[in-house]
Amino acid sequence: MHLKNGGSSLVFNFVDETLEIAHWGAELPQVTDASLLATKRAIAHGDLDVNPRNLILREHSRGWRGHPALRGHRAGKSVSNYFALTKHEASNDALTAHFADKLAGLEIEINYQLDQFGILTVQSTVKNVADGDYYLEHLLNWLPLAPQADEILDFYGHWSKERQMQRRALPYGLSSREIFEGRTGHDYTITQIALNKSTNFRSGDAWSMGVAWSGNNIHHVEKLIDDNIAMGAGEYLLPGEIILGKGQSYTTPKVIACYSPDGLDGITNRHYAHIRARAKHPKSPRPLTLNLWEAVYFDHDFAKLSAMVEKAAEIGVERVVLDDGWFGARRNDQQGLGDWVVSKEVWPNGLKPLADLVISKGMQFGLWFEGEMLQLDSDVYRAHPDWVLQEPGRMPVFGRKQQVLDLTKPAAFSHVLEQVDAVLKSCQISYIKWDHNRSISDPISDGRAAVHNQTNAIYKMFDELKKRNPGLEIESCSSGGGRIDLGMIDHADRFWTSDQNDPLERQSIQRWTAMVIPPELLGTHVGPTHGHQTHRTVDIRFRVLNALFGHAGIEWNILEATAEEQVVLKDYIAFYKKHRQLIHSGNIARADVGNAYLYGTISQDKSEAIFTYMQLATADGFLSKSAQFAGLDPNRTYRVSVIEALSSNDLIQRTNPGWWPQIAISGAELATFGLEMPGLRPQQGLLLHFSTI
Repeated sequence: MHLKNGGSSLVFNFVDETLEIAHWGAELPQVTDASLLATKRAIAHGDLDVNPRNLILREHSRGWRGHPALRGHRAGKSVSNYFALTKHEASNDALTAHFADKLAGLEIEINYQLDQFGILTVQSTVKNVADGDYYLEHLLNWLPLAPQADEILDFYGHWSKERQMQRRALPYGLSSREIFEGRTGHDYTITQIALNKSTNFRSGDAWSMGVAWSGNNIHHVEKLIDDNIAMGAGEYLLPGEIILGKGQSYTTPKVIACYSPDGLDGITNRHYAHIRARAKHPKSPRPLTLNLWEAVYFDHDFAKLSAMVEKAAEIGVERVVLDDGWFGARRNDQQGLGDWVVSKEVWPNGLKPLADLVISKGMQFGLWFEGEMLQLDSDVYRAHPDWVLQEPGRMPVFGRKQQVLDLTKPAAFSHVLEQVDAVLKSCQISYIKWDHNRSISDPISDGRAAVHNQTNAIYKMFDELKKRNPGLEIESCSSGGGRIDLGMIDHADRFWTSDQNDPLERQSIQRWTAMVIPPELLGTHVGPTHGHQTHRTVDIRFRVLNALFGHAGIEWNILEATAEEQVVLKDYIAFYKKHRQLIHSGNIARADVGNAYLYGTISQDKSEAIFTYMQLATADGFLSKSAQFAGLDPNRTYRVSVIEALSSNDLIQRTNPGWWPQIAISGAELATFGLEMPGLRPQQGLLLHFSTI
């Protein structure tokens, strides 16, 4: 069977009562018996008398020596599996395969879907069809890799420094990234990529695999001594978390996989096309957002907030979000969490006066919640101490003085839903920022592991709030970028990329968070002149350029902005509004240019593009490096213009480059010769606009 779509092929071979994936990668014009025969390997001296192959379920009973797809038992028995194909349904781009192991009393269904963009979605279901319980340890979905895959690229990080790239040689053995903190977390890779050592942003083979899930997860790359290489991914199940009685089943999260012959940008642009094609994908222009957290923290003074709203409307802001501190006894981060009732002390007339003011200025009003958490100094805990997610009789360690609310309990779930819904209906609130500020250290409910059910509960919460409040948008925040994944995108409309608003630190955070998440889903804000996280002072133009390529906004007390900074803010907002359709629909093009990042978005018809050139550190030579611009139409002529109002104006040079500030030049010349960059100081950038003539 040969699935083919979007420039990729997935080839299955019938062997030994089951299926082998003989090829996943570049699209093949045809597959013959000779093709499959050519892939049959010799049997090594000293090996078993069978040929170990990349069979779908990777069973040890068939001689496989690596990690199996399924692991579980029946009270210590039925640990071996031997699944036989019972039936299948196939089309040109999809396959559903059914397997049964009569001795183990199990059935498995695996679905493969290859879409028009080359994105492969894989999902499996295991069902217990025998008497007695089956204790599932894991069910992972695996795909083979070509021999030229010899490196791994993934991401690591922590609070305020999420998604830092690491790239290394693929060793023999198992390379694993596992997350078991109850959420995907700051150290979550989002996707894992196998590639060739020659692969760069623009060219070379790359294969990616990510899990569409917001709880515990596994990403594996395994290279065996016989040079079988494969990627596997799925949910990380805690002991006893999934116990299947007779007739019960478990379905894995979807695995989102992709092959690209066009380097890392190819992986990215295929994911963007796939995500943007969803019915749930936000369709309206992404509003320029002012979030008030770093502007006021817990100081909710109505006069100050009103002045900020007036200034926001003046410079062109479209959405204002009130952050933490408006509810219950929440005057600091030590108390009150879990009581989602407007504070009479701080807001004696409720939130409606502020909401009405924001709306009267033509802007949307948004509000912060952290509905999965509570503190012991709260009314909800005093009334329901049993609602803490915990091992019975033992309080979990604290994080930010917080505990996790057990949303698997119907009463606790209803408490949050009804209180949040009541606040949303008290005035015109069109947007919520939903935070999740700690990992889950002891995820136990009624004595059983509960990450699986807790994750499904928050999905249900978001979906129900949207159902009750049509048009509501939800931003997923998790102490910054601690829960950004391919599962949450189907329930939230925006991610807060990081609490780190320093634009220099943000460069790498945003570059790699956007590896598979489109910019229109990623909050990118202009932070204050003097950064709250690093205490670094950065010029306004570098800050706005950093915030441009995303769902743009501001995280700053704009009343403190100088007259010059206000002018630049207005120009930034106007440019974003004019070009956000391009920013949120185009293909991206990236490159490392010495100590600078080149980032661009190119319209689908290649008639227009925007690029930033961001000098991160002092150039190694006298001047900044020249930049080549890939991805444009080589046969068309482009007018390239410097957007001087938003570009750095403090240059280290005696003269400008010869083309400055505008040139007419072909796409072929831009890709080959490129453009000489001016002498930029560290933390300076250029904004370039490309349009066809």
